[in-house]
Amino acid sequence: MESSITREEAMALLKEYNKEAFHIQHALTVEGTMRWFAQELGYGEDTEYWGITGLLHDIDFELYPEEHCRKAPELLKKGGVSDDMIYSICSHGYGICCDVEPKHEMEKVLFAADELTGLIGAAARMRPSKSVMDMEVSSLKKKFKDKRFAAGCSRDVIRTGAERLGWTLEELMEKTILAMRSCEAQIAEEMQKYEM
Repeated sequence: MESSITREEAMALLKEYNKEAFHIQHALTVEGTMRWFAQELGYGEDTEYWGITGLLHDIDFELYPEEHCRKAPELLKKGGVSDDMIYSICSHGYGICCDVEPKHEMEKVLFAADELTGLIGAAARMRPSKSVMDMEVSSLKKKFKDKRFAAGCSRDVIRTGAERLGWTLEELMEKTILAMRSCEAQIAEEMQKYEM
């Protein structure tokens, strides 16, 4: 998997269409999570591709929420992103806002982890530490069962994502928490620069 643009170019492209700190932070979180999964699942040589796909996955969401994953190809193509990566990016909206099906393991991970990082992030903000570093799967499962908590994070998508990967819900939760731990400090540092 060859990345058609550098991380620097991808970041510039993301910031062209995303100004809100929340969206930038989510993009960085999914990027870091995808990089961890690439290493963990034996795709180390494709880490950059996985990461950039995660970074750009919501490129159209802030400006075009009604056209999410349908406006993305146009914006990404303009930014020099390859057709393969455009497909991968759009596949995370399968069955929600588009019909691009996740086929490769990387696309299935993106589909599953995107929603879950949102839920984990919301749960972390409720903790005294405001961190995923001390979060356990058991406390995340309680938040998952509470439909009112982070109601915008689709439990069905998270469940379907785990099934597509052939993992239990607990496995997906545990791996995603570990993935988010791996990049939490780096993202906090990057967000400080962004907020100045």
